[in-house]
Amino acid sequence: MGNTIGMEKFSHLEDKIYLTIEFAKKLREENERLKRELSSLRHEINILLEEKARLEEKVERLMSERDAVQLKIEAMLDAMAVLEPEVAEILQK
Repeated sequence: MGNTIGMEKFSHLEDKIYLTIEFAKKLREENERLKRELSSLRHEINILLEEKARLEEKVERLMSERDAVQLKIEAMLDAMAVLEPEVAEILQK
């Protein structure tokens, strides 16, 4: 009878060991999956950061172009304001 109890304990211990091994395998697989996902996300972040930098440069360029156009328009309006009295004078003659 003592031998049977010893075998049951041994069998129970064996079951625990196999469950622990399976748990370790699942953890290892999950760890590998998470590493792949992390790598993929890091790659995606790098792509997005590059896109952000490109768009920031484009916005800066467009704002600079807008400022240049605004200055040209203001210069034309100033020139028209100077000419306007002269044009009115010529038309009155």
